[in-house]
Amino acid sequence: MSFALIQKVNDAQKKVAVVDARTGDTVRVHQKIKEGNKERIQIFEGVVIRTDNKNQHTSRITVRKVASGVGVEKSFLLHSPLVEKVEITRRSKVRRKYLSFLRNRSGKSARLSAVNFDRESVNDVRDPHAEAEAARLKEEAAKAAEEKAAEKAAEQAELEKKQAEVEASHKANEA
Repeated sequence: MSFALIQKVNDAQKKVAVVDARTGDTVRVHQKIKEGNKERIQIFEGVVIRTDNKNQHTSRITVRKVASGVGVEKSFLLHSPLVEKVEITRRSKVRRKYLSFLRNRSGKSARLSAVNFDRESVNDVRDPHAEAEAARLKEEAAKAAEEKAAEKAAEQAELEKKQAEVEASHKANEA
C-alpha cells in the first residue's frame, strides 16, 4: 500500500518526456536561474560523463566542461522543474557508463570519436508545460519592457510640458 503511494507521488513529479542523454553525449542544458525577483535561462554545454537512475524520477546526468582552463562539473536532475530543456548536440562512441578518465586528460587525448545520429528526432521532445512556461517568461519580459517604455514616454512628455511652460514664461517676460 505505502509503496504504491510513494510510486504515485514519484510519478507525479516526473516530466512527460525527457531526452535520452547517454554518456559521451555533448549536451546543452537550459537551466532556470532565479536572481532576486528576476528569472533567466542559463545554458551549460559539456560532455555527459555519468548517468544515474535512468528510468526513475531521480534520473541524473553529470556534465563536464572546461572553462578558462578549469574543469567544471555539474549534476542535473532531468525531471527537475529548474531544468527547462536538454539538447543533444553530438553523440560519441563510449563503452562505459562513467567516464571518470576524462578528468585526467586534456587536448587530443580527451577527445571522443563521434557517431552519426539523427539530431532532430533525438531532440524532438515536446513538453507543453515547459513551452507554456517559456512563453510566460517571454510575455512577462515583453510586458515589463512595455511598462518601462510607457513610463519613459510619460516622463518625456512631462519634461516637454515643463520646457514649454518655461519657454512661455520667458516669452512673457520679454514682451
